[in-house]
Amino acid sequence: MSWTLIALLLLPLVGSLVVAFLRGNDRLAKTVALAFSLAELVLAVLAWTAFDPGGDRLQLTSSAEWIPAFGVHLSFGVDGIALVMIALIAFLVPVVIGGSWADKLPEGRSAGGFFALLLAMQTGMVGVFAATDVFVFYVFFEAVLVPMYFLIGRFGGPNRQYAAMKFFLYSLLGGLIMLASVIGLYVVSADKIGQGTFDWATLVTVTRDLPLSTQIWLFLGFFVAFAIKAPLVPLHTWLPDAGAEAPVGAGVLLVGILDKIGTFGFLRYCLPLFPAASKELAPLVLILAVVGILYGSLLAVGQSDMKRFVAYTSIAHFGFIALGIFAFSSQAGTGAVLYMVNHGISTGMLFLVVGMVMARGGSRLIEDYGGMAKLTPVLGGLFFVAGLSSLALPGTNSFVSEFLVLIGSYPNEPVYTVLAAVGMVLAALYVLWLYQRVFQGPVRGTALIDAVGGPGAAVDPERAAVPDLNKRELAVLAPLVALILVLGFYPKPVLDVITPSVGATLSEVGVADPVAQEGK
Repeated sequence: MSWTLIALLLLPLVGSLVVAFLRGNDRLAKTVALAFSLAELVLAVLAWTAFDPGGDRLQLTSSAEWIPAFGVHLSFGVDGIALVMIALIAFLVPVVIGGSWADKLPEGRSAGGFFALLLAMQTGMVGVFAATDVFVFYVFFEAVLVPMYFLIGRFGGPNRQYAAMKFFLYSLLGGLIMLASVIGLYVVSADKIGQGTFDWATLVTVTRDLPLSTQIWLFLGFFVAFAIKAPLVPLHTWLPDAGAEAPVGAGVLLVGILDKIGTFGFLRYCLPLFPAASKELAPLVLILAVVGILYGSLLAVGQSDMKRFVAYTSIAHFGFIALGIFAFSSQAGTGAVLYMVNHGISTGMLFLVVGMVMARGGSRLIEDYGGMAKLTPVLGGLFFVAGLSSLALPGTNSFVSEFLVLIGSYPNEPVYTVLAAVGMVLAALYVLWLYQRVFQGPVRGTALIDAVGGPGAAVDPERAAVPDLNKRELAVLAPLVALILVLGFYPKPVLDVITPSVGATLSEVGVADPVAQEGK
C-alpha cells in the first residue's frame, strides 16, 4: 500500500483548516497557504518519480473499507493520465496563490478564507483524479463544487451570486444524472457477479459485455455530467459567466483544472466502462466537439470582456480535446491528454496576465485599454507569450498537443479534423486581435490616459502611474513561461507517462494501439 496519494489528499485539507483559523492575520494566512502548496508540489514530484510508465496500469494504490454494506471502498490509485493531472494541480496551486497575493478582496472578506477555499478545492480535485472507486469518485466530483461556489459567490465580480448559482446548478444537475448511472453500475454488477461493486477495475470487466442499449443509457448518465463539466456545446453556458465573475486565481483553477474533470471522465469512465456505446455515440460527440471549436472561436473574436474571452477560448480548446478522445486513435488520444496539461498551463497564464492587466487598468473591458505595451512592456511581452501558446504557435507547448490531435484524428475522422483545423486560423485571429487592441496603438482608456498625464502626452514608462510587472509577478509567471517553452521543444517526459495509459484505454475499447504494436 502506498501512502503517497493519501498524503497528497490530506496535506491540502490540513492546510485549508490551518489557514481558515488564521483569517485574522492575512499575511500569515498567505504564507502558510503557500508553504502547504509547495509541500504538496514536493509530494507530487515524489509521486512522479515513483511511477513506472511500463508498470501496472494503476499504481501508488491504497484501499480501505468505507461502506461495506454497499461494497464502497476508499480506493485510490493513478495511471499516467491521472498522474499528469495531479502534477498539474500541484504546479498551478502555488502559482495561483502567488498570483493572488496582492488581490483586492470584496469588503468583509479575508485572505485567509480565500486561500483556505483554494486548498480545500485542491483536495477535492486530487480526489477526483485519484479515486478508483466509482462511488468515491462521485463524492469528490460533487465535493469540488462547494469551495468553487464560495470562491465565486463570495470573492468574485459584481454578478458573482448569479454566476456562482448557475455554475452550481449546472454541475449539480449533471452530478445527479451521473448518480443514476452510478447506481445502475452497482445493479448490473450485482446481476453479473452476484454482488454489487463500485470498484473501477472490476466494473471494466463486467460492463464490456452488457447489451448495447444498457451501455448507452449508462454511458449517457456519465456523459451528460462530463459534457457539462468539460464543457461541450450546448452545455457550456455556465462557463462564460463563472469565468468572468470568478476571482482571477479561482478562474485559473476553473479553466485550468476543474473543467478537465469532464475530459478525464470520458477517458476513465465512458470509454472503458461502455466501449460499445462509446463507439456508437462517437459521431454525436465529434459533432459537438467541432461545433464547440468553431462556436467558441467565433464568440471569442466578438468578446468585449477579457475574462469572458478566455472562457470562450477554453470552450474551443476543449473541442480539440474531445475530438482527440473520440477519434479512437493512439496519437490523437495522447495528444488530447497532453492538450489537457498544456491548456492548463497556457490558459492559466493567459488568465493571470489578464488579471494583471485588470489590476492596472481597473476594468476587464477591452475598449478601456490601448497602447499598454508603451507603459508595461514586460507585461505586454509575457501577455504575448501566453497568447502565442494559446494559439498553438510552433515552439510552444500547445502546438505539440494540437498537432498530435489533428494528425491522429485525420485517418479516422478526416471531415471533422478538417473542420477543426479552421479553429487554428480563428485562434490566431482572436488572440492577435486582442493583443493589438489592448497593447498596441495609441494609449486609450481613462486610467491609462491619466497615468501618462492626459491625452497626447509623451509616454514615459518610468514615470507613468501604471507600473510594469513587479518581482512577485515575474516569479509567478516565470515557471509558466519555462514550461511553455520546455514542453514545446521536449514533451517526451510527459508523453512517456501518458502514452501507455492511453494505449490501455484504447485496448479496452477494442481499438488497436499502433504505438504499442510497433514496440513489440
